[in-house]
Amino acid sequence: MWELIQANKRKSIILIIGMGVVLVLLGFVIGSAYSPNNGGMVGVFIALVLWGILYLISYTSGSKILLAVSGAKPITKEIHPQLYNIVEEMKIASGNPFMPKIYVIDSAAPNAFATGIKPDNTAIAVTAGLLGRLNRDELQGVVAHEMSHIVNRDVLFMTVAGIMLGVIVLISEVFIYGLWFGGSRGRYSRSSRDSGGGQAQLIFMIVAIAFAILAPIAARLLYFAISRKREYLADASAVRFTRYPEGLASALEKISRSTEELKTANKVTAPMYIANPLKKKGRKLNDLTSTHPPISERIRILRSIAQSADFSAYQDAFNKVKGKETNIIPPAELKESTPIGMKDVIGLPALGLTQKQTQRNVGNLIMKLNDYSFITCECGLKIKIPPDYKKNKIYCPRCGREHILRTA
Repeated sequence: MWELIQANKRKSIILIIGMGVVLVLLGFVIGSAYSPNNGGMVGVFIALVLWGILYLISYTSGSKILLAVSGAKPITKEIHPQLYNIVEEMKIASGNPFMPKIYVIDSAAPNAFATGIKPDNTAIAVTAGLLGRLNRDELQGVVAHEMSHIVNRDVLFMTVAGIMLGVIVLISEVFIYGLWFGGSRGRYSRSSRDSGGGQAQLIFMIVAIAFAILAPIAARLLYFAISRKREYLADASAVRFTRYPEGLASALEKISRSTEELKTANKVTAPMYIANPLKKKGRKLNDLTSTHPPISERIRILRSIAQSADFSAYQDAFNKVKGKETNIIPPAELKESTPIGMKDVIGLPALGLTQKQTQRNVGNLIMKLNDYSFITCECGLKIKIPPDYKKNKIYCPRCGREHILRTA
């Protein structure tokens, strides 16, 4: 596992350097377009300062912002003991010394993500739709996948690279829009006629326009390529933690069949989720521009794993499905990989409940997170009381029994 983390770090550094070169060149050519003499260095300085500011914000408050944007609410062991126990199990299985915080997102779309730059301050968020659809084995597979991202330090990479990609896109779009709507075209045309130096400036402007168009594309391709590989690695690690690949495979299958939209997801947060949430909004993404590998392929790989749950078994299944030899797992990790037996599990609905009962419990969970209170009437009906209910008594809609409410 240590070798896998180190390999991830090396690849992250290479990618960050590559995106950094794109960012510096973008700042240089745009700055030179405005001032050929010293504008290039000014442009580089502005680009790096902008990246530094956004990184500082993300490092100090990135997780809070992401969770707030996603509408995630924290839960405790008392609120959802099963989910808490599963996260605790995967924390132990992964060797993570820190317990991630647990959040639930009020959305019917099944999905999940992990966040947190610092190892001692991470979080796993799952949607209500995920809790309502998955049995315990499937939920364990999803949590193991997200725990893998935390242990492998993928969250740190996604944050740093995502910010750098965002800065590249922001600078490019501001430059293009400013050029188009700010009247710069006429100014540069006059400058090129008035002096010979204007011709050099015009050349820089043409180069800057081309680079402003191509730089975000190149940065996205780099970012998405590594992001897809990390999803495979997280799947492999999840199998190792749970010793039950069918749990994650079945979970991904249910997630892929969902037609609900995750309305809080966007282009920035999409790579953080276990499955691409934007495809539900009609975006037809090909393999190059997708943040995730094809989910059907991930399922086939997981279901091709036989007899063992170690990295070597996943690598063999990966090569079998791909039809070619590709090192998704670092060779050193494969050499040290010891056989891990599969566990014999029969998947049952969570807590032995029917799917309808599970979904009802999830609805109650969301209400509780939104400060609803509950009273169980003698007739067996659970009465849900909204937080803005002001009266001191309420009547059961089934039997009409009066219930006196406590007032603060």
